[in-house]
Amino acid sequence: MRYIPLTSDEKSAMLAAAGVAAVDDLFAAIPADTRFKGNLNLPAPMAEQPLLAHLKDLARQNRPATSSPTFLGAGAYNHFIPSAVDQLISRSEFYTSYTPYQPEISQGTLQAIYEWQSYVCALFNMEVANASMYDGASALAEAALMACRTARKGEIVISNCVHPRWRQVARSYTENRGIVLKESADHVAGRSEAASLEQLITGDTAAVVVQSPNFFGNVEDLRAIGELCRAKNVLFIVAVAEAASLGFLAPPGDFGADIVVGEGQSLGIPMSFGGPYVGMFATREKHLRQMPGRLCGRTVDKDGRPGFVLTLSAREQHIRREKATSNICSNQALCALTAAIYLTLMGRQGFAAMAKNCFYAAAELRHRMRPVHGHPFFNEMVVELNRPAAEVNRRLAEQGIIGGYDVSRDYPDMTNKMLLAVTELTTKRDMDRLIEAVGA
Repeated sequence: MRYIPLTSDEKSAMLAAAGVAAVDDLFAAIPADTRFKGNLNLPAPMAEQPLLAHLKDLARQNRPATSSPTFLGAGAYNHFIPSAVDQLISRSEFYTSYTPYQPEISQGTLQAIYEWQSYVCALFNMEVANASMYDGASALAEAALMACRTARKGEIVISNCVHPRWRQVARSYTENRGIVLKESADHVAGRSEAASLEQLITGDTAAVVVQSPNFFGNVEDLRAIGELCRAKNVLFIVAVAEAASLGFLAPPGDFGADIVVGEGQSLGIPMSFGGPYVGMFATREKHLRQMPGRLCGRTVDKDGRPGFVLTLSAREQHIRREKATSNICSNQALCALTAAIYLTLMGRQGFAAMAKNCFYAAAELRHRMRPVHGHPFFNEMVVELNRPAAEVNRRLAEQGIIGGYDVSRDYPDMTNKMLLAVTELTTKRDMDRLIEAVGA
């Protein structure tokens, strides 16, 4: 789109039509003490050549994960991405596609969504999946809302071993709807305990939420928590922040989960400063009508030829607002397609091999560090340090290493502890450098 500046006469005409004398008058409704005053801290306008040089200087200050050993996970992971992924998703018909309302012209996009849904069902071992959500955190929030609709109750019990940002998003979605989120204090043990969750369950509890592997990298006892949920007649929601774990661990569907949500960034999507990512959402067929978002189905035309259509779209653009399950309006189609292509290229064996390599690398690092917990794990762990994690991270950065996550940011009682993540890209030399720098 071309940039065409307005002339002074055009601005005057627009202000006159709006009935104000100056541009500042357009913002009169904003309290004066909250309006920014002065000039933005930006350089003066530049010509193209110096501007490009300036931007390159700024870019050189970054330390991308592809050029440095990185041990930072906590919800975003540095996995290998086959070169073919970017080449395939760069086709213009994928870049320009939008919501495929018209099946007669959108068969390719609809089939891609259908394949993505099929992958999600297979990874989670669940019965139906939707056409993707914004990200894992918003998928969890939608799962909490869905559970309350399904059970017609107003409380959610959530372990505080669930990712802190995911819990914040869930709280933002639910707090103005009269839904109560009750958090356990399981972080002390590093893993959710059925007994502590049970103490929070009341007659108004709709669901129990846990994450596995949880924020500390520990694998939850999904069997025990699932049995608790069935005994208490509440829904069982499982969140998966590290999708690569699904190539190594038993899927949540094996333990009777009613709703499973996840983040698909590990499936061929670069970390990209936190997004865009793609949410994963699956449930049991009996809960299908309460599932948010859209679902693509496979059918046949009048001649018996297979085709794809949107079969479920219970959002307020399509049905009455009071009947809508959600106002979510994006299926993150390009990210979902990226993940589907990644899984296709990796294959069942390749995906499992990648996940095993993550675990083996984590086991090696765990053996050489001082892990805080003794629970089963996948590719992350909390380790004990002899000084604050922030100080250790500064030292690592000086040596060109991206350190781990300072868990005391979210759990103030966990001082001198760092969450470290490894993937199939982590080498023994990377670990040697980390351990030497940390002094563990």
